[in-house]
Amino acid sequence: MDWCRYRFRSVWRLDAPPDRVYAVLARAEEYPRWWPQVRSVVPRDAATGTARFRSVLPYDLHVTVRALRQDPGVRVLEVRLDGDLEGWARWTVTPDGAGTRALYEQEVEVRARLLRLLAVPGRPFFRANHALMMRGGRRGLAGRLLSE
Repeated sequence: MDWCRYRFRSVWRLDAPPDRVYAVLARAEEYPRWWPQVRSVVPRDAATGTARFRSVLPYDLHVTVRALRQDPGVRVLEVRLDGDLEGWARWTVTPDGAGTRALYEQEVEVRARLLRLLAVPGRPFFRANHALMMRGGRRGLAGRLLSE
């Protein structure tokens, strides 16, 4: 097992139409307005930008994000991550009854030196940190959808 590799999967059920959820998720530069753990997103051009994340653990992750797929027809957003995390992340937004199911999938390798050094003892904390970040994002997105 490679202790520096992670595979995450989260499902968010939301009370809003799928196209509306997709539209909010597609505006990554606005994530810091509604997702507390996304501290900054700075676009570089139409397809790339930088982002900084921080959840409960006192450590910021910095990544360069490059769009791989942005398909409103099937409501899929996929990005490449480089920097403190290397890999990919993807949103797949589908109808779910009267609302939406937003599936988040991520496969990454931790590249940040300190986190690699702490890979074995820190793994349960890193996974919990990610879960808390996702919980905060789901709450934030639900609130954002209510206010739009």
